[in-house]
Amino acid sequence: MGILHRDAIHVVSSMIALNLAAAWGAEPEWPRFRGPDANPVVAKGRLPEKWSKTENVEWAAEIQGRGWSSPIVNGSNVFVTTVTTEGKSKTPQIGTEYSNEYVAELMKQGLSEQEVLKRVTARDIELPKEVMLHYYLYCLDIQTGKVVWKREFYSGQPPGGRHRKNSFASETPVTDGNLVYVYVANLGLYAYDMKGTQVWHTPLEAYPIYLDFGTGGSPALLGDLLLIVNDNEKQQFIAAFDTKSGKPVWRTNRDLAAKGDGPQRSAWVTPFVWKNPQRREVVTVGPGAAVSYDVAGKELWRLSGMSAIPIPSPFAYYGLLYVNGGKGKPLVAIKPGATGDLTPGEDGKQSEFVAWSEPRRGTYLPTEVAYDGALYVLSETGILSRIDAKTGKLSYRSRLDAGGAFTSSPWAYNGKVFCLSEEGKTFVIAAGEKFELIRINLLEEMAQATPAIVGDRLLLRTESRLYSIRNKN
Repeated sequence: MGILHRDAIHVVSSMIALNLAAAWGAEPEWPRFRGPDANPVVAKGRLPEKWSKTENVEWAAEIQGRGWSSPIVNGSNVFVTTVTTEGKSKTPQIGTEYSNEYVAELMKQGLSEQEVLKRVTARDIELPKEVMLHYYLYCLDIQTGKVVWKREFYSGQPPGGRHRKNSFASETPVTDGNLVYVYVANLGLYAYDMKGTQVWHTPLEAYPIYLDFGTGGSPALLGDLLLIVNDNEKQQFIAAFDTKSGKPVWRTNRDLAAKGDGPQRSAWVTPFVWKNPQRREVVTVGPGAAVSYDVAGKELWRLSGMSAIPIPSPFAYYGLLYVNGGKGKPLVAIKPGATGDLTPGEDGKQSEFVAWSEPRRGTYLPTEVAYDGALYVLSETGILSRIDAKTGKLSYRSRLDAGGAFTSSPWAYNGKVFCLSEEGKTFVIAAGEKFELIRINLLEEMAQATPAIVGDRLLLRTESRLYSIRNKN
């Protein structure tokens, strides 16, 4: 018997690990948006630091249509959602200010607010009556990128519109290893087994979203409960559904709005299940306030001062909960066991449960990543800040890319922090107290999804492809 090549041994061992995981019902490797801990970090591994459209690409799978949902992984299965459009679709554009700039341009022409809204909507909003859509859940083989199965779970006109920067498939699915759960906020919930059989479907009311911007907050799991948060213009709520049947278990309506920041009541935040020494709780961020609930949907605490249009998601690291208040709002670290109203008083005094609060450190789109004792906070314009996770002290604040735009959350491994721009550029930064840009990896296609990290693979989604990035040596 000859001696196996080192790479062959690695492939065989990977296959054995995947098969054992499936057979023993192990926890999914990357079960949800931003990974198992809602903090996309890997402590050890042979993960790639350098790539391009050809370098260190194990495979690149073409995904039809458009979807900004992230890939999730269970065993050898990679799941991702997408939506195809019959005919033309309004294409996304780099950046966040082009609609506002168009409004300013039209206002200078002396047009009425009604006419301005009409023209902006015609250019930048895709309304339900304008499109016929097909919603799909893909299952791909993690080793080859080949499609194992593909299921269409809805076709027709969408119940709500989208801003052309958004997609109709922006919510990331979640899996418990038995079923994969798909959530589209204005359509409903869908559960599929690993072979692609639909196990159940729970329709949901189509609630209006502010200016038809579209939806985006992903679901989360709490034991046998599937959790969703739906902050919209009609009736905001958090709800739990039985994972086996899809039947509602509890629902708590909420009434949140940011004082003085406009009438909007929509949000795009993924809830976080915080398992701390005191209890399990479900942390959410809505317009104007962060609110935490117990496992039965009863409010535990709240903290006002969040953005009117929150997007970044909460998560925990080294015993503290981090709440990103949104652009121009605070970044807050919260201790376990909080109850009541944590909002600072008129004298500015913080609650005993607030470890620290840094004003105006919040971000518009990306969620920060916690790595090696620090938070790496990325703005939508490409400004990266390093903040001590325990104290909130700022180490540096540096610009990655002049004129660049960022939606994806940064991730970290191998002593590096990775920031993916909307233009498909990944900025590789050395982790540490001083800013050091090591390199820029180019994929040359628009990207807004946050990657998945599994074993020695980085699964990175662009507008038309899902890449498996892996060291070849």
